[in-house]
Amino acid sequence: MAVTAEETIGEFRFIAELLRPLARDPAARNLVDDTAVLPLPSGWDLVTTKDLMAAGRHYFPDDDPALVARKLLRVNLSDLAAAGAEPVGFLLGLAEPEALSRARLARFVAGLREDSELFSIPLLGGDTISHAGCEVFSLTALGRVPQGKALSRAGARPGDRLYLTGSLGDAALGLLARRGEIASHPLWEERLTLPRPRLAFASRARMLIHAAIDISDGLIADARHMAEASGCRLVITSGRLPLSRPTRAVLARNTQLWEAVLAGGDDYELLLAAPRESEAALLTIARETDTPLAPVGHVATGQGVTVTGLEPRDLSFTRTGFTH
Repeated sequence: MAVTAEETIGEFRFIAELLRPLARDPAARNLVDDTAVLPLPSGWDLVTTKDLMAAGRHYFPDDDPALVARKLLRVNLSDLAAAGAEPVGFLLGLAEPEALSRARLARFVAGLREDSELFSIPLLGGDTISHAGCEVFSLTALGRVPQGKALSRAGARPGDRLYLTGSLGDAALGLLARRGEIASHPLWEERLTLPRPRLAFASRARMLIHAAIDISDGLIADARHMAEASGCRLVITSGRLPLSRPTRAVLARNTQLWEAVLAGGDDYELLLAAPRESEAALLTIARETDTPLAPVGHVATGQGVTVTGLEPRDLSFTRTGFTH
């Protein structure tokens, strides 16, 4: 269906009518300038991260724009959580089709506003263009962390225990269900569209953790990233992996779905390496922040990633993670 000129909205009206209400922090200067001015307290480091989402690649073109916006913000917040950072603000970029309707943009901004308020992270600025291609949304999140205390994937040490927040594989199975390859489940659909950034847990547990990474590209791929960056081997025990009830049930019927669970990605949970003596304190913080946390393995000398306990033992994977 064609979109009339009356149903579209130009860049300046889009900023004034839809985005300006999100720019509640004084640093944004009410979006009247091309820059934001962000003061940082002494003794803090600025943490930045950026993600792009394109229609047909990262979400379905008919997805609710409000959910697309919320996921866009949350995947960036998950990166801040992996650094142990607190959110400060975000910058937004939109490359929108020339015929994109005002109603669709308004739905996108409504979702962005909901999670901006939920996670206390204001809009500070951004840019928008109109073009002949598909929708592309870009978001840069800014956070802060005490100077020199940001977590990295490079700090794992032999002898550390590995921990995983949340549950594994729900989003990947949700994508398979959305494609009609398996029966759907409401939990999988929710986890695919609305990941849960573990900000409160990570900022409180930061001093107890040696290394952290969010498993957006899949557990196996991101475990390899941590292993390579740390110069160690990660040993993951499959029987300890936290699985939701519907995921456990479908794996019992079809073991080949282990590939999606281990390598599918889109979980946005945190894989952590921490000294064994930190376990009690980590579990306490997890309980106090309502964050599911499970010990899933250990760090050893060597290279790469080993997953033990899978049945059948000759289960083979054709991929190890999501590539952009």
